Amino acid sequence: MSALPPLTAVRAFEAVARHLSFTKAADELGMTQAAVSYQIRILEERVGAPLFLRRPRQIALSETGARLAPDVSEAFDKLRHAFAETRERTEGTLAVTVVPTFASRWLAANIGLFQLAHQDIAVRVDSSPDIVDFAQQDFDVAIRATNRIGPGLIGHELLKVEFAPMVHPALLDQYQVREPVDLLRLPQITPDDPWLPAWLQLFGVPNTVLEPRPFARLGTQMMEAAAVLAGRGVAMLTPPFYADEIAVGRIAQPFKPSGWDGHYYYLVYPEARRNWPKIKAFRDWIIPATAPLRALEQT
Repeated sequence: MSALPPLTAVRAFEAVARHLSFTKAADELGMTQAAVSYQIRILEERVGAPLFLRRPRQIALSETGARLAPDVSEAFDKLRHAFAETRERTEGTLAVTVVPTFASRWLAANIGLFQLAHQDIAVRVDSSPDIVDFAQQDFDVAIRATNRIGPGLIGHELLKVEFAPMVHPALLDQYQVREPVDLLRLPQITPDDPWLPAWLQLFGVPNTVLEPRPFARLGTQMMEAAAVLAGRGVAMLTPPFYADEIAVGRIAQPFKPSGWDGHYYYLVYPEARRNWPKIKAFRDWIIPATAPLRALEQT
């Protein structure tokens, strides 16, 4: 395979062929006209034929130059597009995929603060619990609940995924909830939630098998929280996300401490992207911004 000619010479040819002017090409490239002419001679020696027909006060592409120019022009267009696309990916729109609970209970209310601080970065937020393949999906960062970070990824702990039983305050008297075991008398919003027996074990309550019955699996904490607010029963929720509702008495957390199974909400992104400006900006913002959440952790 023949070695490529010097890129400077090819770049000079592309500019001269586009302008049909050594002077205009020199201005565009920040070179002298003599330097551009020298680069063209280098390329003509490599090609073995003249690339331009030099006439008084004008030039024209030779037959060889006319055949070469379209391919060279297309190649430079692809390079420009590739670098423009790369710059957009590294500096432009930040695509964030977030698990629904974190998205609805914290990020939606706070992402505007990031944009105020970084007005040159647009943000696109996707709410999904699915596993992310950064190589195949168009996301820059993810926020996921997990207990391990996969190879090739960097993870920053944002919040423990704690869990505790929460109910509408009116149900505490209605069902005479005085001890943790009393919670078993309440309707269970998600009866097969593994967090409930794990939490009860903290208080020495053995696993209790509830009577099987049809039930609606709501799927996300935010939907379970809506059922709690409506007084439909007890659900296992993450307390820092509901501190405001607890403070004003809309939701009751009758017992502490919370349970924890080793999972965190992590900010995750590929290690190769750690120095991308938009990712660095988001990382440097979200870690301190979530500090008040971490201050509410109970375990």
